[in-house]
Amino acid sequence: MNAPFAVDALPDPYAIPLDQIDVSNPRIYHEDAHYRFFERLRQEDPVHYTADSHYGPYWSVTKYKDIIKVEVNHQVFSSSWEHGGGITLDEHPKGRERISFIRTDPPKHDEQRKVVSPAFTPANLAKLESLIRERTVAVLDALPRGEVFDWVPAVSINLTSMMLATLFDYPLNERHKLIYWSDVHTCHVDSPDAPVHSEDERYTELYKMVHELKALFDERAKLPPRPDLVSMLAHGESFRNLPDLEFMGQMALLINGGNDTTRNSMSGGVWAINRFPDQYRKVRENPALIESMVSEVVRWHTPVLHMRRTAVADFELRGRKIRAGDKVAVWYISGNRDDEVIERPNDFVVDRARPREHISFGFGIHRCLGNRLAELQLRILWQEIVCRDLRIEAVDKPVYQHSNLLHGIKSLPVRIN
Repeated sequence: MNAPFAVDALPDPYAIPLDQIDVSNPRIYHEDAHYRFFERLRQEDPVHYTADSHYGPYWSVTKYKDIIKVEVNHQVFSSSWEHGGGITLDEHPKGRERISFIRTDPPKHDEQRKVVSPAFTPANLAKLESLIRERTVAVLDALPRGEVFDWVPAVSINLTSMMLATLFDYPLNERHKLIYWSDVHTCHVDSPDAPVHSEDERYTELYKMVHELKALFDERAKLPPRPDLVSMLAHGESFRNLPDLEFMGQMALLINGGNDTTRNSMSGGVWAINRFPDQYRKVRENPALIESMVSEVVRWHTPVLHMRRTAVADFELRGRKIRAGDKVAVWYISGNRDDEVIERPNDFVVDRARPREHISFGFGIHRCLGNRLAELQLRILWQEIVCRDLRIEAVDKPVYQHSNLLHGIKSLPVRIN
């Protein structure tokens, strides 16, 4: 496999020795070429060892049921930052670990997750619904008709950033900073489209986030508890007196969690209805299908490509011996295309019998905390699109992010007819 970001053509995954397949290469996802790599791994080597990659040696778990087996066994497969990168294949520089509760194991994980979980209860989401709808209506009605524009900044980033600002009770007119910090936090610094190009640059920018959000945190700690995430953290016992690096990690996690899945699914859904227009026709004729369509968008696009775990004990999976200390990547993007579990997995099917049986939100104790909020925003978006009978035509393919972590869409030119 070529080094990441090399200009040589990617190899045909069926024309190279199996042990040379390296699905950690971000170019595979940027070029939308990953499907056949994972297809071969699922068929021939579903628990695959890559001995040499840009991120060191690692295992790839590519089948749906095997991914769940790893996800629920957090006693063996740790998410803790103390074992390196925590949830990412790349390692954080020593002394610069961005610690957050997704990068911890129980009991700390459970204690900290519990502090922010009230923001995502059904009762709280119900309070947000009218605001989300009001903003969605305003954004859609302001879009140009009959001319080409980029759906990503106009709709996906616009709506997601407004929701983030609400969750943080952050100034709406400065919400672009939240998206920027999210992108800085998750990017590969050596990728061509990264907002920063070194770890020093990354930490310079993230310390600006720390400075600004710490001021909000300290201010809200002195006030009565409020329903925004910053206030919840400020009044949570387990978040008091956090070192700057841990504060950085916790805030970045919450920003990423409210950004990546929703933003990229909003764009992925538009690409899906263009690839499968017959399915969009079904939804227009029967808007009751929007609920299942939203789950199908999240499965078909799969906004988070993988999560990394680290084995803390020897473990055998499909006859392969994973050793304590080994990196293990569970590839949601592959599990969601496993034809042993999902019928016609490569197709976008809005009326699946069990549409929620995907693993895009993860599984087990680290299942995405904001998944219901993401689904709510997507449901409202598609309800408002369908009731306006908008015909959204993609005039070119999406431009994907250089990333092996996020299935990010950077640009999607469209026209509303």
